[in-house]
Amino acid sequence: MKYLFTLLLLSFIVQHASSQTSTGAKTFDPIPSLDLYLCIGQSNMAGRGTLHVGLMDTLKLVYLLNDICQFEQAVNPLNKYSTIRKEIAMQQLSPCYSFAKEMVKETGKPVGLIVNARGGSSIKEWMKGAKENYYGEALKRVHAATKYGQIKAILWHQGEADICCPEEYRKILTQFVKDLREDLKNPTLFFVAGEVSRWDWTRNKEGTSHFNQMISSISSFIPYSACVSSIGLTPLKDESDPHFDAESQLILGKRYANKILNSCK
Repeated sequence: MKYLFTLLLLSFIVQHASSQTSTGAKTFDPIPSLDLYLCIGQSNMAGRGTLHVGLMDTLKLVYLLNDICQFEQAVNPLNKYSTIRKEIAMQQLSPCYSFAKEMVKETGKPVGLIVNARGGSSIKEWMKGAKENYYGEALKRVHAATKYGQIKAILWHQGEADICCPEEYRKILTQFVKDLREDLKNPTLFFVAGEVSRWDWTRNKEGTSHFNQMISSISSFIPYSACVSSIGLTPLKDESDPHFDAESQLILGKRYANKILNSCK
């Protein structure tokens, strides 16, 4: 009997250890198929909204692709496992948090987040074949995730680094989306882009208006796409700062969810 008890105890320890990632977070055995969402871009997608204890809950039915390409229960900050991120202390609240909560609330389906953003990155660094390989890293993580479910949409929030060149940006973005859809073998994969902040932190005469006008018309030059508005959102520090504060990030995430939910109607 003592020998049997010892075997059972050892079995439990091995199973428990195998359910932990290298960071100690718990993974899960995904019985349900996940709705997967790729969340990429620069700092506002990485998250700069200030985190507090009320935002550190474990999200129900929301899972995050971790550093060993397994899914674990999602807890902020959601860009912590990005393979291209800046230092961990910079990763704060992003729109992914309220986006995922809203999707679960409205659909009842489990969500898998693949968050791989990089603060300060230019769209040129996101191009397929760029030396930074941000594109390749995102693609690699999506491929790893698809054994757990199906990719439903791409959330893109980027542009602060390219604010002065909306027409060039439009051309690069069009090719970027085309490449992603081809490499993911999904020609109608829904793509949602967010406007940058509307206050003038740019120090140029156009401010952000020309860039946002281009992004807001995305469905006219990229099929199966939509734009999320930044109307009414507020800055993290002051109007010299392009980052959204925590309350704005929560609003932004819900706007992303609403665009995707409306696309399914």
